[in-house]
Amino acid sequence: MSHSPAPQPAAARPLPPEAFAQWYGRWEPLAPTSAADFMDGFDRPWWIIGGWAIEAFTGVPRRHDDLDISMLSSDAEAFRRFLGDRFTPWNMDQGWLRPFDDRFQEVSPNSSLWIRKNALAPWVLDVPFTKDTGGQWTNKRWPDQVAPLDEVTWTAADGLLYLRPEHVLMMKSRLARGKDRIDAEVALPLLDAAQRHWLRDTLKHLEPAHPWLDRL
Repeated sequence: MSHSPAPQPAAARPLPPEAFAQWYGRWEPLAPTSAADFMDGFDRPWWIIGGWAIEAFTGVPRRHDDLDISMLSSDAEAFRRFLGDRFTPWNMDQGWLRPFDDRFQEVSPNSSLWIRKNALAPWVLDVPFTKDTGGQWTNKRWPDQVAPLDEVTWTAADGLLYLRPEHVLMMKSRLARGKDRIDAEVALPLLDAAQRHWLRDTLKHLEPAHPWLDRL
C-alpha cells in the first residue's frame, strides 16, 4: 500500500505587534548609549549590529524597532553569569523560546538571547550570537569566511563598537525587508572600494542574482 507524504507545516509568519505582545510580552528596547550602560562590566567583546550600525556609519537617522548587539557564542555562559539574578535571559532558537538558566545551559551558536528583568517586565535587548572559530568572527551565512574581530568591527564617534557596514548589509540582504532596503539605499553609496569589493564577492557567492549586486 502506498502512502502519501505527510503535509508539511506552513512556514510561521511574523505576528503583528498586538499578537506578539499577547504571547511573548512587549518590547522596550535599549538605545546604543543605554546598552553601553547595561553592558558595563562585561569583560568579553560585544558589538552593535543591524540598523543602528548602519545609522552610526551613515549618520542618517531612521526609526528603530529594536536594538541588537552580538557577541561570540562561546561567551554565552560568561554573559549569563554577568546578568546574574538582575535579568532573565531567554534563548530564542528556530522559533522556540526557553529559559537560559541552570536547567537549560546549552545554546546554539546560531540562536539568540532575549533579555528582560522578569516575566512582568518588557524585553530590552536582543543578543544574536556570532559563531566563533578559535575566537574569531565567523560568517553565519558562509561559515568558511573567518576573520579577527577587529577586521569586521569599528569604533564610532560615540566610543561604541559596531559591525562594519558591508557585513551588516550582507546579513540584511537575506531578507531585504523595507527597513533593509532603506539601509542599503543610504549605505551602499558610502562604501569605499574595499568594502564594496568584499560585499560584492560575498553576495555573488551567497545570492548570485541579488538585486543589490547591480549597485556594487
